[in-house]
Amino acid sequence: MNATDSGNNTKPRALDGIRVLDFSHALAGPYCTLLLADYGAEVYKLEPRSGDMGRGWGPPFAGGEAHFFLGLNRGKRGISIDLKHPEGIELCLKLIDRMDVLIENFRPGAMDRLGLGYEAMHTRNPRLVYCSISGYGQNGPSRDEAAMDLVVQSSSGLLSITGTEQGESVRCGYGVTDVTAGLFSVIGILLALRARERTGIGQFVDVSMLDSMISTMSSNYMSYLGSGDVPSPMGTAFPTVVPYRVFHTKDRAVAIAVGSEKLWSAFCRAIERPDLERRSDYATNAERIRNRETLEPLLEDVFHTRAAAEWIARLQAAGIPASLVRNFEEVAEHPQSAIRHMFPELDHPTAGRHQVTGTPVKLSETPGEPGEPAPLLGQHTHDVLRELLGLDRAAFDSLAEKAIVYEPKTPVSST
Repeated sequence: MNATDSGNNTKPRALDGIRVLDFSHALAGPYCTLLLADYGAEVYKLEPRSGDMGRGWGPPFAGGEAHFFLGLNRGKRGISIDLKHPEGIELCLKLIDRMDVLIENFRPGAMDRLGLGYEAMHTRNPRLVYCSISGYGQNGPSRDEAAMDLVVQSSSGLLSITGTEQGESVRCGYGVTDVTAGLFSVIGILLALRARERTGIGQFVDVSMLDSMISTMSSNYMSYLGSGDVPSPMGTAFPTVVPYRVFHTKDRAVAIAVGSEKLWSAFCRAIERPDLERRSDYATNAERIRNRETLEPLLEDVFHTRAAAEWIARLQAAGIPASLVRNFEEVAEHPQSAIRHMFPELDHPTAGRHQVTGTPVKLSETPGEPGEPAPLLGQHTHDVLRELLGLDRAAFDSLAEKAIVYEPKTPVSST
């Protein structure tokens, strides 16, 4: 399926006209700017000559590019400028003058040391929205601590509640702290752009992976703050709803969620155990939580009597939220994913035709969609500096000879 198969490509996009200078690397920042680009922002991805570290995060690779990088950086224009050289910094300053948004995810203080910190940039371009993503934020005793996803899963408390029922901690299967910080960065940037519409002034957006995770675990923390009980791993079970977990059937696992007394009644009928509904020790959710150690093994025995497909059909017919525990292949090939355009294809100059993930928010009038494939390192450096700064070919070549800027030896057309 092509990125344009949704038929929305002729419509304007929500962020058309917004320019973003993207200093970010790895996952949190690139995920933020991926979404901004999908919804129309012109994102200029600035990389050193060594490239974003994500270019090397493989296998798998295609045409020398990691699929990790291809998926996160589509729709962006790639520029390569040496920030260790004064002339490189001067080019960045001139670009910042023309930007609406700047985003970076270096350690706190790194941009200040380059002369590109918020205060100086706000003075230079008062309309600029400046977003900094870090592990622990721009202040506090943990400010300067190094952070990666696994580390913040630990420091935020997530790892303490994610794991087996025997108590073994298990990392969440994707970079949840990075992606969550990226999502909150999108929200922060949009809030600041909305405020700028009223005031004409940009502001500083300070997003930390730690703060983001605490916020997204609000329901978990509220249970702790209300009870004082420190939670521990529960496998796939949920502390405040029963039954709500994965059960093993005759052939494979299924997930079910019985979140109300009405659903409990329908569930008991669907599994042909109306006697369970009549039992006082399972009559309410509070009672089922109190007696989960007897109820859940009983239900496990029931689910073992039939194959997963039969159980899914029975449960869904009764209105019970239920699903197979699908693997990635099953999700990618599922007709629901296709109808929602969640795995479109792009053509990359070296990686060739490949699938990426689609846009998650469907807008009727200003829809998003994946744009051009991820750029080669420095692919658009000359074009961008010419378009925005009026830099001619001779001046660019002079900078390139001094290794201040970089573009591929054989420039690739973006059209």
